[in-house]
Amino acid sequence: MTNSAEKIPKHQFEPAPKTNLESEKIERPQISATKDAWLRVRKNKGALVSIAVLLFVIVMAIIGPYLSPHDGYEQNVTRANLPPRVPVLEDMGIFDGSHEVGGVEENKYKDLNIEEYYWFGTDSLGRDLFTRVWLGTRVSLYIAILAAVIDMIIGVTYGLISGFKGGQVDNVMQRILEVISGIPNLIVVILMLLILKPGILSITIAMVITGWIGMARVVRGQSLKLKDQEYILASRTLGSSNGRLLFKHLLPNLSGVIIINTMFTIPSAIFFEAFLSFIGIGLQAPEASLGTLIEEGYQTFQFLPHLMIIPCIVICIILITFNLIGDGLRDAFDPKMRD
Repeated sequence: MTNSAEKIPKHQFEPAPKTNLESEKIERPQISATKDAWLRVRKNKGALVSIAVLLFVIVMAIIGPYLSPHDGYEQNVTRANLPPRVPVLEDMGIFDGSHEVGGVEENKYKDLNIEEYYWFGTDSLGRDLFTRVWLGTRVSLYIAILAAVIDMIIGVTYGLISGFKGGQVDNVMQRILEVISGIPNLIVVILMLLILKPGILSITIAMVITGWIGMARVVRGQSLKLKDQEYILASRTLGSSNGRLLFKHLLPNLSGVIIINTMFTIPSAIFFEAFLSFIGIGLQAPEASLGTLIEEGYQTFQFLPHLMIIPCIVICIILITFNLIGDGLRDAFDPKMRD
């Protein structure tokens, strides 16, 4: 009987050359946590579309007021309450400056021999609504940036110190937090009005006082959870200082939670400003914000619905895009969502 091993060529039994490192070669390149999260965000179509729409809104808030030949603060009562009129679209029978009043269709542009175009129409004082909408959007974006900065600086710092120190320091800091959180934002704004005039400054101070509480609580809870992990204890054993533990180990591992919480805080802050302006304790005339525009349009909604509908659409777009981006970032940074 022939031995089966003789049928196998001898060169197949030779060991691999010592210089051959193919067996240790990593086929997939190593990527950072940030890049890994971005790769997963790219798979979320809703988040990508929201980012594109939000970028468009930001660009329009910057350049929009300069696109219109009409000033957003200039009053001309002879051109009050004009409906939208847009070039090209008027040839299709839409946005041609005509609207129905008392069951009768009329065109004020033709009646007053107005040759200019008001893309979003005018308000009750003849001011260009297109310019004022994008001026109001600037205020909303300012509130968004302010809310993010407050969360990042005050909320994260307060929560990190409270959670990392623990013990008596944590107890004292949490009692202070409970006292501050017991005061509603609206009460803080009203108290600011006793000292300052109604406007963006009073809203800013109110947000600085109470707007960071949610972030501080989230960061504090995560810090309590992470500070006893093995890698933190190992780093402490090796002699790392508290600053290195905070900024080298804790903060990078909290970045996902911080970004997600900030993206969900921003819509609430924008809505808070719009609500204050709507009830009359936010921005005051002639300044424009989406809240004041909605309040002005609300008074004539049955006759001139575009005065309220257009700013409502813009603020809804901003709120929806931030929420969808927050959902996408939450899925991207959540380890349980890894595929």
